[in-house]
Amino acid sequence: MKIVAITACGAGIAHTYMAAEGLKKAAKATGDEIRVEIQGAMGIEYPLTKKEIDEAALIIFATNIGIRDRDRFSKNNIIELDPGEFIANPIKAFQKAKKMAGFE
Repeated sequence: MKIVAITACGAGIAHTYMAAEGLKKAAKATGDEIRVEIQGAMGIEYPLTKKEIDEAALIIFATNIGIRDRDRFSKNNIIELDPGEFIANPIKAFQKAKKMAGFE
């Protein structure tokens, strides 16, 4: 399954990057394809393209703050979870997001 994600936290430093790594680890473990945009203290890193967003079956916002350019995402399958869930237990959080979107 093609998935895109955005990570962001209040400070925009540690949890933002740790959540991104957790998402990548979980996608690899479940055989899914993922691209992660990081919205941290350094600004937007690895920005998602319109094509990637349009082709995604699932969009995950691993955030505990608002994200920049949210209007790019008008699809229904947006799941929002705290970045800490993808740090503490990335695979469980990933499966939770997929289940919330009706994929498991």
